[in-house]
Amino acid sequence: MFQILVVEDNKNLLMLMKTRLEQAGYRVLQAENGEKALQILENEHVDLIICDIMMPYMDGFELIESLRDARFTLPILIVTAREDYEDKEKGFRLGTDDYMVKPIDMNELILRVAALLRRAKITNEHKIVIGEILLDYDNLSITGPDLQIELPKKEFLLLFKLLSYPKQIFTRQQLMSEIWGLDTDIDERTVDSHIKKLRKKFDDRPEFKIITIRGLGYKAERNYD
Repeated sequence: MFQILVVEDNKNLLMLMKTRLEQAGYRVLQAENGEKALQILENEHVDLIICDIMMPYMDGFELIESLRDARFTLPILIVTAREDYEDKEKGFRLGTDDYMVKPIDMNELILRVAALLRRAKITNEHKIVIGEILLDYDNLSITGPDLQIELPKKEFLLLFKLLSYPKQIFTRQQLMSEIWGLDTDIDERTVDSHIKKLRKKFDDRPEFKIITIRGLGYKAERNYD
């Protein structure tokens, strides 16, 4: 099940969006400002963020800038009363993926969320199929005709991330931020260690390979797309 973080200081609108998103089959986390959102992201995997702009302590622009600076690539949808072109331009320049002006149509919100998730190359069922093997995000498992394995959570999230964006290079810092959180106390050697474990388990598989990009990080290549 996809997990969506709604960052909104209007409690009534927050509850309305939460209810409608849950009806559409999403799991919803809530934060009333950017600071709370960052705290949640330290401990939770989030597939998409919906955020307001005008919020106390840390506004939506500051939140988006912090996330993109930390190399978070998850989709972000701004929902705000600010309709000026300059605000829209700033939002997209900082890294938002979509922009809706209040008052919003909740059915349209659901359509935009689904489109953003598709664009993020994550399947509707939270699964990746490569050849005859299946990566199941909800069960942290990989299965196939001659394969059945459950991975530790961090190993699975790391592999799922790389295979969701084949041929895209991720730096170690990006992977640390997205898999372990913004304020993690691990270092880059932890990423290398997890990659080494994954290679040991899957290096003989023909479906995909994890490739080291010297001086940068890692990418995955899928052989059955």
